[in-house]
Amino acid sequence: MATPRDLLNDAKSQIVEAEPASVLDQLGVATFLDVREPDEYEQGALPGAIHIPRGHLEFQVEGRIPDKEAPIYVYCAGGVRSAFAAKTLGDLGYRSVVSIIGGFNKWKDDGLTWVTPRTLNADQRNRYQRHLLLPEVGEKGQQRLFDAKVLMLGAGGLGSPAALYLAAAGVGTIGIIDMDVVDASNLQRQVLHNTTRIGERKVDSAKKTLELLNPDLVVTTYDTRLGADNILAIIDGYDLIVDGTDNFPTRYLVNDASLLKKIPVVHGSIFRFEGQVTVFHPYVGPCYRCMIPEPPPAELAPSCAEAGVLGVLPGIVGSIQALEAIKMILDLGDSLVGRLLAFDALEETFRTFKLRRDPACPACGDDAGEIVIADYDDLCMPHGN
Repeated sequence: MATPRDLLNDAKSQIVEAEPASVLDQLGVATFLDVREPDEYEQGALPGAIHIPRGHLEFQVEGRIPDKEAPIYVYCAGGVRSAFAAKTLGDLGYRSVVSIIGGFNKWKDDGLTWVTPRTLNADQRNRYQRHLLLPEVGEKGQQRLFDAKVLMLGAGGLGSPAALYLAAAGVGTIGIIDMDVVDASNLQRQVLHNTTRIGERKVDSAKKTLELLNPDLVVTTYDTRLGADNILAIIDGYDLIVDGTDNFPTRYLVNDASLLKKIPVVHGSIFRFEGQVTVFHPYVGPCYRCMIPEPPPAELAPSCAEAGVLGVLPGIVGSIQALEAIKMILDLGDSLVGRLLAFDALEETFRTFKLRRDPACPACGDDAGEIVIADYDDLCMPHGN
C-alpha cells in the first residue's frame, strides 16, 4: 500500500515546482492560488491571491479560474497541499501550473511581500454563503457590497422592495429620504411598513425594518423634503441613487444633481399595471432629460392616487431596481444604461427599448451650459405612489 510520502512523491513527479523568489515578478501578472484553510488565509496571504481551500478545489476552481491556458502559481503553508492541488489542476486540464516550494511559510521567511487580507467573519460567511458560491460575486464582491453606499429616494412603493433586497444583499450603508408618515392606505404595497407603524415617520419605520433584517447595516435617514437647497449635500458621498420618486419636479432635480456629482441613478416608475426601469449613468449613457426633455401637462400625468396601482407592481419594479443597483456595484452583467425596461403586468411581458444620449440635451449634451440646481415645482403637480 502506498504511504502518504509515496503519494506526495508521485504527485511531485508530475508537476512543476519553483522557489518563491523565482516567481515574485509574477505577482499582479499571473494568477496565484492559495489552497490553505480559511483560518490560515486570514492570518496572511500573497497580494491578490485567489483563495480556494484544497477541499473545495475540484468544485470551485473552474468557476473561479476559467482560463485553463494562463499560468497559475499554487501555494499552501509548506508545499505539500499545493503539490497535490497542482496535480489536480493538471488532471482538470490546466496547462501551466506551478507549485511554490515551501509554501507561504518559506515565502515569509525569505522576506517577500505579503498582506493580511480582508476577510469575512464566520457569521458573515454563513449569512452570505449563497453569494460566496457565485464566482461572479465571491468574497471580494461581497466586500464591495459592504463598502457600498446607496441612497433611496423614497420609502414608498418602489423604495420598500428595493431597500429590503439591498439590505439583505449586504449593502453596507443605505440612506433613506422621505418626509411622509405611514398611512393605512400605504400598506397595500409599501412593504417596509406595517399596521403598528401607522402614524410613524416613514424613515423611522423603514430604519426599524431594515435593521431587523440586517443588524450590520448602517441606515441614515433624512426626514425632509428633497429640494434645491439640500440635494447636493444629501447625495454627496453616495455611490448610487435608487430613485423611487413619483413626480416630475423631483426627477428633474435629481437628474441635474446626479450629473453634477456624477452619481448613477437607478430610475423606476409605476402606473396602474405598468412599470419602467432604467439606469442613468452620467455622461456614459443618456440622462433623464434625454429621455423626457419636457414634462407632460399635469392633466396627462395623473398620479397613482388618482389612477390606482396594482399592489404587487412596485414589488416587481423595485426588485429590478435593487438588482440593477447590485449589478452596478459589482460591475456585473449588462446594466440598463441606455435601455428602458418596460413591464406590463396584464400581458406579463417585458420589453426593452433603446435610449440614446441626446447631443442637444440641455443638461448633458455637447453644448450644455453650466448645470444650475433649481426647484421645478411649477412644472406639474406631485403624485403619490
